[in-house]
Amino acid sequence: MAGSGSPLSHRGLRGREAELARLQALITSVAGTGSGGLALIQGEPGIGKTTLLAEAAARAAAAGFSVGLGKADELHHIVPLSSLAASILRGDRPLLSGDDLADLARNHDQRIWLVERLAEAIEARATDTPVLIGLDDVQWADALSRFALQQLPTRLRTSPVLWMLTGRREPAGPAEEIMAAAAGNLPTVTVSLGPLSDAAIGQLADDTLGPAVDAWVRDLLDGAGGNPFLAVEMLAGLRTADVSQDVVPSRLVVGVRGRLRSLQPGTLRFLQMGAVLGRRFDFEDAAALCDRPAAALLPALEEAVCAGLLDDDGDHLVFRHDLLRQAVYADIPPSARKALHREAARRLVTAGRQPIDAVPHILRGAVPGDEEAVALLRRAADDVLAVTPGPAADLMLRALELSPAAGKLKFEVGEQTILCLTRAGRNREALETGDRLLADRPPLETFGRLQSALGGALWTMDHAEELRRRAEAALAAGGSAPEICARLAALRALALSRGRDLAAAREAGETALRTATAIGDREAHVLALSGLGETALNAGENAVALQRFAALSTIDSAFLPEEVVAHVHVDDFASGERLLLRAADRGGAVRQAMLLWAQGQHDLGLGRLDDAEADFVTMERLEDEVRVPVQQLNGRVIRSRIALLRGNREAAREHLLAAREQLAVKPNPGNTAAVRFLEAVHAEADGDVALAVDRIRRVQQQGPFMRWRLLRDWVDAAVRMSLRGGEQQLAEDLAAQAEAHAGRNPSVPTATGIAAQARGLVRNDPAVLEHAVELLGASPRPLARAAAQADLGLALLAAGRRSLAVAALAHARDTFAESGAHAAAAHVQRALEGAGGESRRAATVRRPVQGWGALTTSEEKVARLIAQGHTNRSAADVLVVSPHTVNTHLTSVFRKLSIGSRVQLANLVASLPEAREGAG
Repeated sequence: MAGSGSPLSHRGLRGREAELARLQALITSVAGTGSGGLALIQGEPGIGKTTLLAEAAARAAAAGFSVGLGKADELHHIVPLSSLAASILRGDRPLLSGDDLADLARNHDQRIWLVERLAEAIEARATDTPVLIGLDDVQWADALSRFALQQLPTRLRTSPVLWMLTGRREPAGPAEEIMAAAAGNLPTVTVSLGPLSDAAIGQLADDTLGPAVDAWVRDLLDGAGGNPFLAVEMLAGLRTADVSQDVVPSRLVVGVRGRLRSLQPGTLRFLQMGAVLGRRFDFEDAAALCDRPAAALLPALEEAVCAGLLDDDGDHLVFRHDLLRQAVYADIPPSARKALHREAARRLVTAGRQPIDAVPHILRGAVPGDEEAVALLRRAADDVLAVTPGPAADLMLRALELSPAAGKLKFEVGEQTILCLTRAGRNREALETGDRLLADRPPLETFGRLQSALGGALWTMDHAEELRRRAEAALAAGGSAPEICARLAALRALALSRGRDLAAAREAGETALRTATAIGDREAHVLALSGLGETALNAGENAVALQRFAALSTIDSAFLPEEVVAHVHVDDFASGERLLLRAADRGGAVRQAMLLWAQGQHDLGLGRLDDAEADFVTMERLEDEVRVPVQQLNGRVIRSRIALLRGNREAAREHLLAAREQLAVKPNPGNTAAVRFLEAVHAEADGDVALAVDRIRRVQQQGPFMRWRLLRDWVDAAVRMSLRGGEQQLAEDLAAQAEAHAGRNPSVPTATGIAAQARGLVRNDPAVLEHAVELLGASPRPLARAAAQADLGLALLAAGRRSLAVAALAHARDTFAESGAHAAAAHVQRALEGAGGESRRAATVRRPVQGWGALTTSEEKVARLIAQGHTNRSAADVLVVSPHTVNTHLTSVFRKLSIGSRVQLANLVASLPEAREGAG
């Protein structure tokens, strides 16, 4: 039977017309609307996913898309960003050069920052032309690529960027995670490929062998089960073989294996070595595993390529389909596979490759007690820890399994494993791993090291008392090296900062700092300063806290957010803003989510409620992305208060419920106090004063109200609730705490002003309240000034001093309204009208929820910049904010305007009336 000479299987698209039409519709939509899209092609191996992706990419390229296609590799799923890099670095116009990508990975260790930089590169390309990024076999994507793919489609949904992925059906696999992350944010299409129909299989036979295909051949193709790859392999064998109905070998039904057995033994051996190395491999590496000179293997290479088993892309050899590689690999005896993988690992390391490149072979070939494998796993984990802590922790757990059962190495590996697990946020695993090692009764020096390593996990888990107990036990046991003793002492001081005896915590911290400084141990120094900073904050010594955190930030710039917040606590917003600008320049060097927490505190203090809300929304999103929730509870508490100030009771209740849920996970005293106070605020808003007072008392049960740094600026509200509930003694206690706090912070206008305000409320003394207003006049916090003016106005009104009262109330109303606290402004306005004052309801009217008028000032600025053609990065540079914050604003803009692309935004802005265009 002679073939027709046409391309095999009509480009493999027989029977896939409907699926291709769905992908074509998405391509057309992305190009036409200027907004993003995501497609997932699913099915079993060989079902035609790769072919369909290639055809869709070709059609997109013909439509003017910039196309980048890559493929994840089963044996390289450990290497960070290796999967997505294949898509970014290839194509007619690569999105990044290899050097640029290497620079990103080498110089920056923040996953969030890295993904944002990738987004900026893609966004910049998408301003000129639509972009298609395709990744084949996403089920084998590395962890960092999966992380990026969960963020990027949504991040770039307003740009014409189309993502196409292929993957096998896995209910909880990477493909499903990526699709779930994008659901509801941009158009998504899932194309499920099933077996081809009999008619389509028949068309494949006609394409390959010509129209006169015998019935026995069609019967033979039933063995392919509708799988186009297997069918094509069978047909390829028939087209190239001189066979008849009587002599067709039965093994042809299994397709691939039958073809392999027709190869020369040397070629099969060469293919087996390649299969060990992975679907994509270097010719020289395969030659080394064959233990033969590369020149001697040229005939084998030529036969493999001519047989259609391998392709040569100029840099690597590639199995034409992974089923081919799997079939070759399956014919290698299991014991031989292990040995070959061990040899492959040695070969790669000897050739100067990175340890991470050898890891897949170590994982398949190492045996217990293999110290060489343990050393390579440790080096690889250290290399990838910064960007992919989860896989680094997994590598260390495997290294620990392979470590010799007895001896020093197991404990050294265990210590590194604990640190990696902690960095990955897997604190419970870290604690369990450490306790198993401690149960083996290690030497005293090792005992101290392990307890020191466990400190981070215990602190993050809010086990402060357990941390103190363990640190003291290790110090009492003795035998630890000086630097370990210094770290244990610093951890003890840090744990004591959560206790009630802050004098003891301060003394322990000072001692630990002196020790750390004397021996020059950086980690102990950082821990000691952290403990002293926490102690100072909990004691209300804001100037001391600033001194500690400024020193800490000097040692490690990752702690710059803590320094920003410390400046906010002393009313030094100018210095805080300078630090925020510096952090923006440093990019990935600073913890992005924590930096947004600091930015939110800064904006909240300055009465920028819209911006603060955006900051905390973005912070929570970033913490969710890296699955490390640090400030989400406090963020929700603040967002609930912001919503109440604005008059959005529904949103306020949602935030309260979220805060309660997070409290159940992290029920430490500070979190408990914050949520109980928020419950008090809600109870008062609902008119339940008794419940409000009860919740204030519960805050007091956690410790003095003024200890909790989140509540210090809100003590006036607690005093008012107490007085309304007839709890004079509670109000006096709160006022006394505020005065003591002011005594510790005499140079902080907010602290001294709020103390006077609390005293004036308790005494019902307009003169004291007037003094509070004067003191707060030097405070940069408009909401604090407005609250004091409102209290003064009401007190003056009660004293019959109407004209002065009206002036104070009008001032309070206007200040609240300027900050967007419309509910607070409306409350004061009602008091004004009751006093016969002016009626200015326009100042207290809330924004609409939809349309251009619904945009906040910051959202409008972002909208105009994006409409002018700015990317998120360039808009962030203009506004001097984080690109993440721009993304949050832009998300809100598109929701309020009911649009889905930057093109639509540009058209809308262009259609605005001239007067509105120039406003803001």
